[in-house]
Amino acid sequence: MTTPPRKKLIETSIPLTDINAESVREKSLRHGLPSTLHLYWARRPLATTRTILFAQLVDDPSSRPDLFPTEEDQRRERTRLHGIMKRLASWDNIHDAELYREARQAILDSNDGVEPAVLDPFAGGGAIPLEAQRLGCEAHASDLNPLAVIINKALIEIPSRFCGKPSVHPTEGVRTSDGAGGLADDIRYYGKLLRDTAYDKLKGLYPTVVDDDGEERTVIAWIWARTVTNPNPANQVPVPLVRSWWLSKKKGHEAWIEPLVHEDGSISYEVQHSADGPTGDKEGTVNRKGAVSVVDGTPISLEYIRSESRAKRLGAQLIAIVADGDKGRLYISPNPEQARIANVVAPANHPDGDVSDWPGRINVYRYGFTQFSDLFTNRQLTALTTLSQTVAQVRERVLADARAAGMPDGERLDNGGDGAQAYADAIAVYLALAVSRQTDRCSSISGWDSSRSTIRNVFARQAIPMTWDFAEANPFCSSTGNFLGQVDLVAEAIENVPAHPHSDAMQADAMTRDYANVVVSTDPPYYDNIDYSDLSDYFYVWLRPMLRDVLPSVTATMLTPKAQELVANPYRHGGKAGAEQFFVDGFDTVFDRIRDTARTDVPMTVYYAYKQHGSDGVSTGWYALLEGLINAGWQITATWPVRSELSNRMLASGTNALASSIVLACRPRPDDAPHATMREFISTLRRELGEELRTLMASGIEPVDLNQAAIGPGISVYSRYSRIVEADGSDVDVRQALEIINRIIDETLGEDGDDYDPATRFAIKWYQSYGWSGQQSGLADQLSMACGTTPGALVDDGIFEAVGGTARLLTPGELSCEWNPAKDAHTDLWEAVVRLTGVYATDGADTVVQLLAEVSQRFPSLDAIKALGFRMYHEAEKRGDTDTALQFNSLVSAWDDLAMDAHRYAESHQHGVQGQLDL
Repeated sequence: MTTPPRKKLIETSIPLTDINAESVREKSLRHGLPSTLHLYWARRPLATTRTILFAQLVDDPSSRPDLFPTEEDQRRERTRLHGIMKRLASWDNIHDAELYREARQAILDSNDGVEPAVLDPFAGGGAIPLEAQRLGCEAHASDLNPLAVIINKALIEIPSRFCGKPSVHPTEGVRTSDGAGGLADDIRYYGKLLRDTAYDKLKGLYPTVVDDDGEERTVIAWIWARTVTNPNPANQVPVPLVRSWWLSKKKGHEAWIEPLVHEDGSISYEVQHSADGPTGDKEGTVNRKGAVSVVDGTPISLEYIRSESRAKRLGAQLIAIVADGDKGRLYISPNPEQARIANVVAPANHPDGDVSDWPGRINVYRYGFTQFSDLFTNRQLTALTTLSQTVAQVRERVLADARAAGMPDGERLDNGGDGAQAYADAIAVYLALAVSRQTDRCSSISGWDSSRSTIRNVFARQAIPMTWDFAEANPFCSSTGNFLGQVDLVAEAIENVPAHPHSDAMQADAMTRDYANVVVSTDPPYYDNIDYSDLSDYFYVWLRPMLRDVLPSVTATMLTPKAQELVANPYRHGGKAGAEQFFVDGFDTVFDRIRDTARTDVPMTVYYAYKQHGSDGVSTGWYALLEGLINAGWQITATWPVRSELSNRMLASGTNALASSIVLACRPRPDDAPHATMREFISTLRRELGEELRTLMASGIEPVDLNQAAIGPGISVYSRYSRIVEADGSDVDVRQALEIINRIIDETLGEDGDDYDPATRFAIKWYQSYGWSGQQSGLADQLSMACGTTPGALVDDGIFEAVGGTARLLTPGELSCEWNPAKDAHTDLWEAVVRLTGVYATDGADTVVQLLAEVSQRFPSLDAIKALGFRMYHEAEKRGDTDTALQFNSLVSAWDDLAMDAHRYAESHQHGVQGQLDL
């Protein structure tokens, strides 16, 4: 008889709140994290991957009755393991040797004394393999994308190859032999050598500038505007395309550019230092609708601009210079000499490659930027090409110094060597990554951020957008966008990697690679969310020439592989239907291979973050991932919503984008798994999903993530059956199951409707039908009667308006005015939720805390207010009312902190607040 595998901690309980709090905090850290090694898209927080891996590998105490025979013993041990996870989640503890010894021992105890090997077949930015290595596991990373492979080699393979070796440079320095410290020390030393050698060749292209007091200053950036010929036949002169004339909006340091039009139609630019700069439509000359000529006001269509750009007739004018001052940035008017020096011929041997056309993602293609060299000025191409070509020269210096330090020559890095040749290759990899990092802030796509007075990188989001005014960084200054800054970030990242045990990264297709004897944890591609290969080419065209002789196994292709990449690109697979089928078939193959060959005594973990957006409420990305899992015979045994994004990231600002990912724990479905009828499936769903929803709402999850998180428990029910049969004998497929799950989520969120007070019942039904719009008063008469109230009572309650035959609900903004719940004779649940939402949006948390302390006297529990906030986010999202959805989401997301602060406020102001706040 086969012994069933032991249940793991991830399949019972994890300290989710602590993990999520640390994951959010980690996203705000800027230095030392391995993510600073090089940009890659959609990295998971290390706090999440580290703790999820621990929970995936460690037995739940209930599965070890031999060691923990009683429930109390099991509870005590589970509490101990949760304590380890809470400490592991904090980035501040990564050098706590005793903590990691304790964590590794727990993993050994659960795996018969052997550290399991962990594989991520979609390794991407490397978070999962890196944290597996940090927990003492042999980590294996693979990806089809060579950029991802290079990043993973730099994180887990190269440091483990040279762990404990001191630096080799000939001068006095850190010379540490602790972990990867020696490697980091050499990265800094040879990175500076690379910078200085390149600067000697290029310093004539990067002049200083004289400020208003006649002092020479180092330039940080030159601000340029693309120009197009004015379409007015009477004034066919170059006119600037400027998104914003502002250089700095910092209070007391305001600066902006004033264009001065001369009689001959030419334009000069002067920097003004005042707060009364342009606003509104005058702030720039171009937006998403088109442009306007500053010469004569002629409208300029985007189609005309695209046509001129495709014909290579766009120009550029220098409109300002940013320099280093004694007390901060200096903003200086341009001069012809600075523009003349920048006007150089592009180097003949610069790297290049074809830019892919994917509308909405790589918009530059539509403007005729079809080669990657089109994304750089000639001076930028000259600097970057010089830096990249100097890497090989510096490698020879590293080789000589490594030999002098006593290292034997040995094999090259790509052949498994660990001597002088391999060490010189290793330093070349890190210097190449620093040069590649530089391209992200040294491009004509890099803008100037006037709110922070810094250069905005190309990939502020997962796309290559068109920019009109751009900032040309000085890579040899000591401020924003400089090359030594890139070197230092690379070195910092390497200082904080575990560097042990030996691990590896390789280029491999997840659909064909071997999975023998490994535990799998992976964060697969997000359907069509990110076009990894096409975006990666931006960096790869620079990395390949530098590393062609260093990592020939990874750099064999001219561009990154496209055909096999598991991304649903409709432009690559014959349209949306073909892209969907390719994606589904691919995941069927991947999960089938993992089930057949990987270890199954430990659950597989899979991350996902698909926003539902289909017309039937079902995301195709969701469907494809789950279809692949279930068709391959996997059963979902646990799901956890983990925080993975900052709400202030560019992609999420002003949207209801997801803030969480969901982690699935999966086991092979038993061969004798039962069948179920549709009736049995729906009955089980209603019972289990309702309880899960209530648990999720109490866990601190944001409303924006609730539907996504609830899909996991729902599909877990579906996946436990070998078949679910409809009345006509047909099988219920994954898409149908997702539709049913979404419907039951809707029902569950609205099931408390009968317990609402009459005004709240009316307001919800009215909002569902009409939103905030005005309607005929007769409709209000009919609906209010059905809900047990009247329009007059609703007006008296202060939530409704009925004037001149038109009736409407008052918005959160209209109810954000001064309000005293203690003196309000008619505070219903709807009014409390909408007023608090409006006040939170306008006045912030402190005011809401005081109101909550008073509101609690009207309601037995604040849970009802929170629950209605969840529901109203859901209703607003269904109506496409994004602004209102965001307001409800903001209130509920902060609810736990608000409620706790309100409790403290009530205790400290007992003379002003009656009773006690019930949390």
